[in-house]
Amino acid sequence: MLVILAKITKHNCINMEYFLQFLTLLGLLLSFIIYSYKISMRKTQEKSNKLIAPEPSGALPFIGHLHHLRVQVPVARILGNMADDYGPAYTLRLGSHRALVISNPQMVKDCFTINERNFATRPNLSAGRYLNYDNAGFGMSPYGQYWREMRKMAVSELFTSQRVEKFKHIRTSQVKNSINELSMLSQRNGGRASVINISKWFERIPLNIIVRILVGKGFSNGNNEQESHVKEAIKKLVCLSGVFVVSDFFPNLDWMDIGGHLKAMKQVAKELDGVIEKWLNEHIEKTRM
Repeated sequence: MLVILAKITKHNCINMEYFLQFLTLLGLLLSFIIYSYKISMRKTQEKSNKLIAPEPSGALPFIGHLHHLRVQVPVARILGNMADDYGPAYTLRLGSHRALVISNPQMVKDCFTINERNFATRPNLSAGRYLNYDNAGFGMSPYGQYWREMRKMAVSELFTSQRVEKFKHIRTSQVKNSINELSMLSQRNGGRASVINISKWFERIPLNIIVRILVGKGFSNGNNEQESHVKEAIKKLVCLSGVFVVSDFFPNLDWMDIGGHLKAMKQVAKELDGVIEKWLNEHIEKTRM
């Protein structure tokens, strides 16, 4: 009898020990839930005390308002139509990010003058990482000491009226050469009607101006294979800089490379590195002569 009672007592003690552990875990869980609830209520109250720009209806779980932007209509028109309905300032949920859209000139001026520090930084996009040397370029660099130094250099060395005037002859000569080329193309059939790809003609003008300013030479009008390769790489760069990359809005999907844009960016960056390296070597050789 004593042995049986001892076993029962020991069994009850073990059950009581498990029960106390369960109560402890339950208490910790309840404390965590209450603490999280208070934090969320505090954040909600803080947000309610602030002025928040309105948000258009129709946001979907996980993707937000991205489905409104994936249509054939230009994005500027879509955002303009939303501004007509929700005012000059409203917010959009783009995947895991929230964006503020402003269409009022005075508000834009306030953002980039009075509140410049709050709006000067740039998002960490795939184009900046793979096409801009990990956001090292001025256009994609986040706000900080590096960005301020780059802006100071750009304002004093690139965007001054003296610097713009210095390259006036390049712009004038390039436009003149392009008009002469267009005239020659229109007369190549002995005065008869000629078919001219005006899109490529307009495309060549700013490209030649930029390259001549940067490296001192432009592209010829012939079918030079190397020049064609460079122009194609630059066109890809411009296109990929503005392409929709899924992982920019859903960072956890970066490894999937949906659409293959990340692979294309790495390839274009490699091609342009070779082009820039060749231009630098040519410049070094000229300075040595």
